[in-house]
Amino acid sequence: MIPVQGVENQTIAVLGLGRSGRATAAALAAGGAHVVAWDDGVDTREQAQADGLHLLDLTLDRNWQGISALITSPGIPHLYPKPHPIIAKAYELGVPVDNDIGLFFRSFASAEWERFDTMPRVIAVTGSNGKSTTTALIHHILREAGRPTQMGGNIGTGVLSLEPAHDGEVVVLELSSYQTDLARALTPDIAVFTNLSPDHLDRHGGLGGYFAAKRRLFAEGGPDRAVIGVDEAEGRYLAGQLAMAPEDDRVIRISSGQKLDQFGWSVFARKGHLAEWRKGRQVASIDLRAIQGLPGEHNHQNACAAYAATRALGLAPREIERAFHSFQGLPHRSQTVAEIGGVAWVNDSKATNVDAAAKALAAFPRIRWIAGGMGKDGGIEALAPFLGNVAKAYLIGHSARDFALQIGQTPYEIAETMEQAVARAAAEAQPGETVLLAPAAASFDQYPNFEKRGEHFTALVKALRG
Repeated sequence: MIPVQGVENQTIAVLGLGRSGRATAAALAAGGAHVVAWDDGVDTREQAQADGLHLLDLTLDRNWQGISALITSPGIPHLYPKPHPIIAKAYELGVPVDNDIGLFFRSFASAEWERFDTMPRVIAVTGSNGKSTTTALIHHILREAGRPTQMGGNIGTGVLSLEPAHDGEVVVLELSSYQTDLARALTPDIAVFTNLSPDHLDRHGGLGGYFAAKRRLFAEGGPDRAVIGVDEAEGRYLAGQLAMAPEDDRVIRISSGQKLDQFGWSVFARKGHLAEWRKGRQVASIDLRAIQGLPGEHNHQNACAAYAATRALGLAPREIERAFHSFQGLPHRSQTVAEIGGVAWVNDSKATNVDAAAKALAAFPRIRWIAGGMGKDGGIEALAPFLGNVAKAYLIGHSARDFALQIGQTPYEIAETMEQAVARAAAEAQPGETVLLAPAAASFDQYPNFEKRGEHFTALVKALRG
């Protein structure tokens, strides 16, 4: 646990008592704060009270007397579509509102660091797609290179549940727009922006607000190095805002598909090869095509981001390349779960939107595609350019018939359930093909989350082996 600094003898309120809220309350108490807490859920409040937390009904004006700050969980709206009533009350009273990310950045450094030979550092990763894989890949590279490292934030361990830093340690954080939008302190040493595509627009008042939430990671604290994906206009804008000139190597531009040889420092992937360029010349390259844990152009972009971040820490290209080959990928993200009779089975249950599904469909040459679930606004018509590799689609869930009307001449079958889709794909798939679960839809019609959907697919595939 990282005790929160600067809160001794203050009364701090915590709103939301899930995993993040509980960890925040414990870290505040460890820092000497008097913690009061509230949650909208009756069962959650009762459990928190049974665990010893001091509950205080923050819906009542009289209970705000003496409260120095309100710390809220990331899932609770703080501005759009409208602030939670308790957060709105804090704004009205002038009580500062923060989250666990802000508390982490103001509390990470400690007096103990004076004895360290090498200062700990923080790499923070944000973006629309690929941030979990990029975060995990950076963490994996550091471990393989023998560097002390921890991983947390929106993946794995909550930030305040991490251990206080060790000498020379690198903490790698995945940060969502919900987290970066509100945090009052954001001071990573290296910040990574993977890409931007429309998502969570209701929580940010539109695409501009969504991008602004991501941009705060770079604008608030001024990282020593910024790794910026420039395959969208927003990334090019952000890189341009941060760099003093094209040769400014504090900004490392990355791309999957573009040649970037005119900048001070860039890393890009083209035709399956990663290239690092510095000051007008190529200094390193890696063949990504044989790396099983990083299939497809979208993962090649993730590789470029992780490569750039770890190179900025001083790791050698060959160290990074060795770690790439041992990376197994994350569950539910282009995860190869089996190869049976020459057919690869890939779980990309995390591909819950059209953009992520498009990247998955572009990664494999001949596909038996399992798709469907709770479709999102706009459907899947935008996937038309990516369906040339699809031998047949097996459509499941609530939106199966809607999807069937949106995939043109692509052969399909309404399978309804995952069991039926896997069985039919297994019966029809030929050696050299890939059976790909990339739903392009949410899971909530049949599963509580995308993880459970991916786990069910994986279990069914493994059962095929008998």
